[in-house]
Parts: sequence; C-alpha cells; structure tokens
Amino acid sequence: MSAQHPEPFPSRLLFAQALAIVRQVAAEQRLPVERVAVARAAGYVLAEDVIAGMPLPSFDNSAMDGFALRAADSGAGVVLQLAGEQFAGLAQDLRVQAGQCVRITTGAPLPAGADAVVMKENVRVDGDRVHLREVVPTGRNVRHAGEDVRVGDVLLRAGTRITAAGASLAAAVGVAELPVARKPTVAVFTTGDELRPPGQPLGPGQIHDSNRSLLMNLLRAEGLEPVAWPILPDDPQQVRALLRDAGQAFDVIFTCGGVSAGEKDHLTAILAELGRIHFWKVRMKPGMPLLFGQIGKAQMLGLPGNPVAVLASLINFGRELLRGLQGGVQGVPAMHARLSSPIQKEHDRREFQRGKLDFGADGVLRVAPHPATGSHRLRGAADSDCLIVLPEGPLAWPEGQVVEVVRY
Repeated sequence: MSAQHPEPFPSRLLFAQALAIVRQVAAEQRLPVERVAVARAAGYVLAEDVIAGMPLPSFDNSAMDGFALRAADSGAGVVLQLAGEQFAGLAQDLRVQAGQCVRITTGAPLPAGADAVVMKENVRVDGDRVHLREVVPTGRNVRHAGEDVRVGDVLLRAGTRITAAGASLAAAVGVAELPVARKPTVAVFTTGDELRPPGQPLGPGQIHDSNRSLLMNLLRAEGLEPVAWPILPDDPQQVRALLRDAGQAFDVIFTCGGVSAGEKDHLTAILAELGRIHFWKVRMKPGMPLLFGQIGKAQMLGLPGNPVAVLASLINFGRELLRGLQGGVQGVPAMHARLSSPIQKEHDRREFQRGKLDFGADGVLRVAPHPATGSHRLRGAADSDCLIVLPEGPLAWPEGQVVEVVRY
C-alpha cells in the first residue's frame, strides 16, 4: 500500500518488535489449566509451583547392602555381634547397642543407635560374628533424611516444561497429579497448486510438499500432535472456507506459503477479511513476509513458502507462540559458540544462517557456517543443526568470533 493509504496493521517490523507482539498475544490468550498424572506429565508446561510437603529421603537409610553399626565401635580386626536384620520396606524397631551390628539392605531404615554402614564386601561373617577390616567413619554409606529435599522447597517452577526427571521428583514427594496448561491444538496447512505429496508422480512445474513434513516434525518435537489439513489450492474461495473452519476448531493455525505479494498470495487479504492481522512482514532473513493474526479462536502464523524460511520462522516465532499460550517461560537462554570460519553480511536485516555445532578437543563449542545461504536450500538445513543469529546491520565476523546460536 502507498504512503497515502497506510496498512491498517503493523508491517515491516524489527525482529524484536514482532517477537514482542507474539508474546503479548500469547499471554492474553493463555490456555486453561488441567491436571495430568505424573506418569504422563513430561512435555507439559507446569501451571503452578510444586512445593515439597515431605523431605527426601523421608528417613535415614542405608546407601549400601552391608551392616549398620556405631562408628565408634569400628576398626580393623574388630568383631561385632550380629543383632538382627533390617530390610527395605520394613521398620523393625531395631536398636544397635555397643559392640553390635545389624545386617541391612540398600534403602532400609537405619536402626536406632547406628550412625554408619560398612559394605558387606569389607567384612567377614562367621555365624553371628562380623569381622571388620577397617575403620568406618560416622555417616559412611548413610543417606540422611532431608539431604536431597526439605519440606517447603520449591521443586518445580511454574512456566517450565516438565521433564521426565522433574515428574519423577514430584512423584517422589507423593504428588500424583500436576497442574499444567492444556496443550494447544494445532492445524497445519501448506499452500500452492504446484504441491504434490511425497510418493506421488510429479507433473511439469510441480514439486513434492516437503514443508508439511518439516512443520509436522518440528511441532511434534514441541510435544504437540498437529493435524495436517489438505493442501490449500490457489483458490481464494476454498482457502477462505478451510481457514474459517480451522479457526473455529483449533487454537493455532500454521500455513506455509501464500503470504508474499504475488498474484496467487491470498492469505493476507483473507486473514484481514475473516479475522484480524497482528502484523505482516518482519525485517529478518529468511522469513520476511511472515504473517501473524487471528481467525475465530485460532492464532494464525502464516509462514513463507521457502523451507529454510519455514524453519527460521517456526523456531523463532512459532515456538514462542506455542509456549506463551501454555504460560511457558518466554525466551530460551542464549547459547553461544565460536565461528570456525568468518561470516559477512551487507544488508541491515537480522539474519539466521545455518550452522553445524561441534566441540573441539579443547572443550570449546564451535559453529561452522554452512555455505548455502539461499532460503530454498533445504539440504543445507538438513546438514546443519542450528541457526546462527546475525544481528541487524551490515557486519563482518572473523573466525573465532563468539556468536549466538539457536539449536533446531
């Protein structure tokens, strides 16, 4: 549109401005909270802090199979009387007196009076007499109550993605269910009459639909179960009907292609007609014609059609949208590496180049820029494992320069 008729929505934004809008919209459209069993909680975003209501361990116990004793009674050549047995899962109310010991298994409660455990490999047993070969210091092989977790400790923070280890920790303090944000429902569209599914023969001018596989796998890596819709044809009427239906049924819609200013790029006008546009076009490379808006209840992110632009746009904006809708902590801690070869860019947009990460023998993380920089060069993306972040402005970076990287 001309200067006399400005676009009625933000356009050609700086990367940081566009990201701020995505985060604001996501925060305003937070998904409801539900409860899931800890055994199924990994991958969800936690809605409330998990606070320990009991200590871990909850009682003093043995870290080894061996013999519980009083450290003051130990020493090379000392012989102790075996006064009983204490197994895990049972509390037998045993007490170790001077000159005595109790056979004990890993995880079993430490008997009263005992303050150390000697490994069974370090003794010789003769009937009810246990011969020691060493001095056993106080506290050896003893797990003390509360040494791992104390009552009132914050174990898991709201807004973080639950890991398998985190779910296990919650279970260890007796939590059976966790409050989490419902995972967003996601619809995936690819666009263009030239697209054919992999496995089908190609006619003149046709290509296989690789973006669908790229998007579906990236979204599954986020713990989601996206739904792939039919390829959108270059027919505004059909596009309008399909997007209207998806906007009523899903939380998020991702599209690929149809967001530039070509004769067959209808999505921007359709989104403005059916819903609202939050912004269109971001000063980044690749991915400049990125479209963000809302249809019905669904937030829609219209990605460019070139595969590397799809990758960069989803990683930088799609992830933030999805995590923000779930109340996730915004922004991933920056990761940095040293360039293994120089990079130069002459334009003023933020750029994301493909790179391969590697640790050298010195333990320093390095990134090798891939020579293919075109947004259509899918092989370069497959040969790489990260995006190298090049800030705004024409700049040059020598070999060894520290740069920010974003892992796929």
